Amino acid sequence: QVQLVESGGGLVQPGGSLRLSCAASGRTSSWYTLGWFRQAPGKEREFVARIAPNGAPIVYTNSVKGRFTISVDTAKRAVYLQMNSLKSEDTAVYYCTAGTWGSSLSDVKYWGQGTQVTVSS
Repeated sequence: QVQLVESGGGLVQPGGSLRLSCAASGRTSSWYTLGWFRQAPGKEREFVARIAPNGAPIVYTNSVKGRFTISVDTAKRAVYLQMNSLKSEDTAVYYCTAGTWGSSLSDVKYWGQGTQVTVSS
């Protein structure tokens, strides 16, 4: 089993920044690709970014390229999502994930509990 605990969500104005953190634990937590998905109200859950266990490669969904940065601290087994230039359409519940290399929901083996990000003036 892998446990994922997120933190760092909140309310931010358009153009602002937030940093999400996720701590992974469990015997096999170092084997998995770590990533982030999000789900906006009334929409399906979607892939945001993922990072390989050793920090590379990295993949982003097109809508966040140039604004979001995913990183991993292998010693702490933590993954981060730095979100800059936030837009109202980034409003969603963000989920930390652990799984295989891929952008589909079926690639995710473990989910965090989710953290709310609201972008609003």
